[in-house]
Amino acid sequence: MLESNPPTPMLELENLRVHFPTKSAVVRAVDDISLKLYPGEILGLVGESGSGKSTVGKAALRLIDPTDGKIRINGSDITDASGKDLKPVRTKAQLIFQDPHSSLNPRMTIGKIVAEPLLIHSQLRGSELAETVSKLLGRVGLPSQFLHRYPHELSGGQKQRVAIARALSVDPDMLILDEPTSALDVSVQAQILEFLKELHDERPRMTSLFISHNLAVVRFLCHRIAVMYLGRIVEEGPVEQVFSHPQHPYTKALLSAVPLPQAERNAGRIHLQGDLPSPVDLPSGCAFHPRCPQAAAGKCDKESPIWVTVGASRARCHFAGDVE
Repeated sequence: MLESNPPTPMLELENLRVHFPTKSAVVRAVDDISLKLYPGEILGLVGESGSGKSTVGKAALRLIDPTDGKIRINGSDITDASGKDLKPVRTKAQLIFQDPHSSLNPRMTIGKIVAEPLLIHSQLRGSELAETVSKLLGRVGLPSQFLHRYPHELSGGQKQRVAIARALSVDPDMLILDEPTSALDVSVQAQILEFLKELHDERPRMTSLFISHNLAVVRFLCHRIAVMYLGRIVEEGPVEQVFSHPQHPYTKALLSAVPLPQAERNAGRIHLQGDLPSPVDLPSGCAFHPRCPQAAAGKCDKESPIWVTVGASRARCHFAGDVE
């Protein structure tokens, strides 16, 4: 019996590069990233601040133009799409920013903020529009009296719920969430994460790229994880496999810092030496070698590692798959 064709990725990045030229050098914020995100999947993109995570999310929706590579959404190549051609894409994919306060127009009421995408992308007007906006707020747990309030009258968690309602207003197939809970209290974080989980349960084809530095949150919410370091993905795979059997030393160091029960912790805290190098002047060979506790002189500092597949995961490390 012939196998059915694999589903079309909801998001596909192929050799994506985003470089920012300065007067004296070029900042390689994203440097040769390829990944696929399938319908119904939640992919966690993690890494230190400055690793390029947010740039990937913005470039995926063409809020930042790529320097090189390909961007496809549901099979359509949008790499060089014009503003007019990108308009339909905005109804298929939406971005939720990290800071809910700065992402909401302070001069608009909550009702107008949530209604704005509908005015642009739909024919809804009048009472039908008002009813839809009220239902959207109710869906994220905000009563209708919030319609006439302004962003400064809301708490951080309430503002983020408004941002989510605005993103959901055009009924997108994909969400890109750029650290949507990092600026919130722990209790409010839990509420937002539960809502996102319920949203995916209600809509099995809903797809999300969840950008975060919080690995515990990624483990709770995501199906797969991709680990970024200096503009590149260094490890990718199913969440549970990466958490239980990480292959890249950088992933191991990140996981060692996650608060876990002692029964789940295989080793002590790994302390990385030095700071994240500048993307203007990347180290030779493996970019992680100056901080890597496993680096081998003459190899890691000279040769750029290739992908090594281990089970359902893969890692960009010379020693991936070696028995510890």
